[in-house]
Amino acid sequence: MAFPIGEFDRRRPQPEQRAVMPTVHSSLDMGLPLSAMKPISRRTFLATATLSLAATRLRAQSQAESSITLNIAGEATGAQVPDDFVGLSYEVQQLVDPSFFSGSNTGLIEQFKALSPNGVLRLGGNTSEFAWWKPTPDSHEPTHPQTREVEGEPKAQYYAVTSEAVRNLAAFLKATGWTCLYGIGMGTNSPERAAEEAAFVANTLGPSLQYFQIGNEADLFNHHLRDPKTWSAMTYLDEWLALARAVAARVPEAKFGMPDVAANVGWLTEIADRWSTIENPPHVVRLTHHYYFGGPATNPEVNIPNLLKPATMAKVQKTADMAAAAARKMGVRVRMTEGNTCYRGGKPGVSDVFAAALWSADYALLLASNNYSGINLHGGTGKSVANSVGGFLPGDVMLKELGATPEQIATRPHPFYTPIATFDSNYALQPVAYGLRFAGAFSGATFLPLDLSSKLQASGVNATAYAAKLPNGRTSIIILNKDAEKDLALTVDFGTAKTGGVEIETLRAPALDSREAHIIDSPRHGHLVQGRYDVIVPKASGMRLTLI
Repeated sequence: MAFPIGEFDRRRPQPEQRAVMPTVHSSLDMGLPLSAMKPISRRTFLATATLSLAATRLRAQSQAESSITLNIAGEATGAQVPDDFVGLSYEVQQLVDPSFFSGSNTGLIEQFKALSPNGVLRLGGNTSEFAWWKPTPDSHEPTHPQTREVEGEPKAQYYAVTSEAVRNLAAFLKATGWTCLYGIGMGTNSPERAAEEAAFVANTLGPSLQYFQIGNEADLFNHHLRDPKTWSAMTYLDEWLALARAVAARVPEAKFGMPDVAANVGWLTEIADRWSTIENPPHVVRLTHHYYFGGPATNPEVNIPNLLKPATMAKVQKTADMAAAAARKMGVRVRMTEGNTCYRGGKPGVSDVFAAALWSADYALLLASNNYSGINLHGGTGKSVANSVGGFLPGDVMLKELGATPEQIATRPHPFYTPIATFDSNYALQPVAYGLRFAGAFSGATFLPLDLSSKLQASGVNATAYAAKLPNGRTSIIILNKDAEKDLALTVDFGTAKTGGVEIETLRAPALDSREAHIIDSPRHGHLVQGRYDVIVPKASGMRLTLI
């Protein structure tokens, strides 16, 4: 059977994990209706896509008179994208299995390297609030405070993070070339235990540790971990300072990201306003927040058209404006440390299809253009994410109610939004990861400060575009045509003084609701004519043009 992915399929025996291999297309879809098409092989699709690139250029030459012109001549004075912009987020509970993030898990290592040669792994999530540090096999479990059980939050099932798991994590990071944002619990932790764990982690991970995150989605603690009558951004900050100062006392060089809110970005503003009044504050290097487009899976508003419509990114821009303003006040940058399409594990037919690839590429590029230091798309194993949201995935319930068999459900990635899925003995990049990888081509680049997306959308096509100067000095533009019906005819004006060829890369799939994605390099280069290049970006696809 075929994987629902693109070029970077990798395998590793894992007898302890049980699932069946997925097919490329499924008869169960919660987003748009499935396309009226027969399943095609990956080879047939790739061959057809390559031929269509040549046809696209020919059509563009004949339709250039009616095309939209994007002028991307000028200096790159916009946001500079860090080399490690691309990232993934996992639950801390993933460390319960010390072999998962380890140097011996070659299948997962290969998928991380396929996504990015130097990304950032963030460990946190809801389960981080119920972890306890177990430095030795003889260490005793501490007494835990009483918590409330609410829908969508973890049950009070505590688990240990061991020194073996952290040592294996260090080997995994070294093998992948990635660094780590390490989450330490706040909701049920103590300053002493936090400091002890941090000291071991800092010593073990060494340069692979970027910074600590203390507390996950503290703006929701009023639901289950704190008194809703008194909990606020300021009471959070007081508690956070006690924990961070305890860590800094044991690890003087410790750096921190905070507050890692779920949705209330106003907390970033409140903290930034107070920060200058704090005497000898801990070394904060990032302001952080989370983002999910919508949820849960039972919400009918979580669908492909709403995911891709311009209003969705307009809301993202408002959040970015607020977060960036707070970060400037503190002299740091922002990172989106946990997010995806649909909270509580994703929605089948939306989170695990090609539409999610276009969404993730657009979301990543929009944040990058707003000077974010990076994004971490959330994922992991079905068990760890299910535990983080109350013990089950709403998407599974939906599929069962629609009559899906256990075998059919097992063909879906679990959780549904995970960038890297586990299918029996295989790890596989999912469509949402391909969108992130496509946007990751701008890692290390500097944006041209141009509003290209508004011009495209004013033409009546649901499309966005971003231009940047790559580290090698070449100019590159990414166009994302999210429109389900309209192709986009473009004339890209690189400047009359520019000459030479154009390298073409596309992000493609048979349809928006296809459970696959492909990044395809054109075997032939285009050529500028008086500094211009005419092209058609097909509906539901992405394209990157780079001067060579």
